[in-house]
Amino acid sequence: MDMRKLLLNKTMALVTVLVLGAAAYLFWHKNQQPAATERYKTERLTAGDISQTVSANGTLNPVVLVSVGTQVSGTVKKLYADFNDRVKQGQILVELDDSLFQAQVKQSEANVSSAEASLALASANAVRTRDLFAQEYVSKQELDQAEQAKQAAQAQLQLSKAQLQKDRTNLSYTVIRSPVSGVVVDRQIDVGQTVAASFQTPTLFKIAQDLRQMQIDSSFAEADVGNIREAQQVRFSVDAFPTRSFQGVVKQVRLNPTTQQNVVTYDVVVSVNNPEEILLPGMTAYVNITIAERHNVLLVPNAALRFKPQESGDKEGGRRERQEENRGTVYVLQGKQLKAVSVTTGITDNRFTEVVSGSLKAGDEVVVEDAQAAGGDERSSSRFRMRLF
Repeated sequence: MDMRKLLLNKTMALVTVLVLGAAAYLFWHKNQQPAATERYKTERLTAGDISQTVSANGTLNPVVLVSVGTQVSGTVKKLYADFNDRVKQGQILVELDDSLFQAQVKQSEANVSSAEASLALASANAVRTRDLFAQEYVSKQELDQAEQAKQAAQAQLQLSKAQLQKDRTNLSYTVIRSPVSGVVVDRQIDVGQTVAASFQTPTLFKIAQDLRQMQIDSSFAEADVGNIREAQQVRFSVDAFPTRSFQGVVKQVRLNPTTQQNVVTYDVVVSVNNPEEILLPGMTAYVNITIAERHNVLLVPNAALRFKPQESGDKEGGRRERQEENRGTVYVLQGKQLKAVSVTTGITDNRFTEVVSGSLKAGDEVVVEDAQAAGGDERSSSRFRMRLF
């Protein structure tokens, strides 16, 4: 009995110590909880200007890019233009070997001379036959045959002249001239190279008419294209000048869609002035189009609109997901408690959002972060744990 009583007393003493220790820990832990002003990080609301943009990548191109080809086949004999050369309209760019075309012209000239001689003979025969028919020395049929021979000779002469004109035209095509004034941005031939124009016109040169006027061909998603209009202001950058920002204007939203892997995009053409000619064809442009602007409006940080109190749980999160797109909830401190404030939102620049209506005003402090939630894992890992054995 004495042993059992002694064991019971020790057990009760141990339980008492554990209870007192737990109570002391709870009292200590409560006093260690940060004040609300220390727990929550806030930001002060301000009034200012905001603009909403949509972004996409594009390629810089000349407004007019002319591909110069050839209508005849031949071997390149001489080159008169090279990369980056400035050329005038009508200036010679290249000459093809014209030996075969010269020979064809001479042959056609000989055919014309032969046809003229045949016509002269046929005309003389027709005149003599008409005189003999008047004297009744030949029949009407013979007169008709003489007239037909004359007409055939006339047709042959016209055919020969047409062939001569064609051959002379082909000969002139061996000298290729620039159709516009501009800058040569591409040359695809060399001296001695044979170009063949049998099936399609080969491209010899590409000439940009004016590099001071450029355009960006950019692809915008269908979700963004509904807000894009002609004459909207555009800002863009290029990798060649990472510290500079360039400006442009929306020139056209082309109606022809492009679909790749079920993603629909539209070509938006941006007009760009390039007076320094530092923007070159083919550069990648990172385009931002301003679709809306507001001035001197109340701005709330997007972090405040995303903030959700830890105590609200999944139920609050589900309710907020079902809210309308232009509605939001932010939280302000009232003493030690959080107060939810509903606001109607406007445009956003992905950092701040316009407040259209609500009870907030400039200078109010809104909660953007819960410091306890951020460090909750560390705090929970250091919780006091006791074991009896």
